[in-house]
Amino acid sequence: MSEDFMLDTDDLERRMAGAISALRTEFGSLRTGRGSASMLEPVQVDAYGQMTPINQVGTVNVPEPRMVTINVWDKALVGKVEKAIRESGLGINPQLNGTIIMLPIPELNEERRTQLSKVAGNYAENARVSIRNIRRDGMDQIKKAKADGMSEDDQKFWEDEVQKLTNKMIKAIDDQLETKQSEIMQV
Repeated sequence: MSEDFMLDTDDLERRMAGAISALRTEFGSLRTGRGSASMLEPVQVDAYGQMTPINQVGTVNVPEPRMVTINVWDKALVGKVEKAIRESGLGINPQLNGTIIMLPIPELNEERRTQLSKVAGNYAENARVSIRNIRRDGMDQIKKAKADGMSEDDQKFWEDEVQKLTNKMIKAIDDQLETKQSEIMQV
């Protein structure tokens, strides 16, 4: 009955690659002693009744290596942007100057490096969970096809394919984590 079953491994791989792409973005937000506009990408501001990325409520600049500035366009949002940065876990203390928020990037001490390394580990674990959820979706599709009459050999084949893909993506996450943690710990 289910001889025609084809698991869309390309779809699973695309979704898993999306989780890894999100991880790269989160890793970009972890600072390593130098300022960058990408470090603010994951920070969301409660603007006009919905969560909005910082770069959509103001201009983000890096005038010098250890300073990031945000020129907030709407004066009413300055407090909300400041609050979002304080609560983001970046470990940066915003300073207000009218509608401009200055973010001095402090030198990283050993304790902060260790904290950032743990944050990177948490980001990687979240990505692994996403990969495992996608794996589970694929396995559920296979189980459904098995219930519809797929042979055990076919079931085993597709389960192995999904597991190989999962292992490949988890390894990619682990490699990126190792690279980011060594970058953070570098003095």
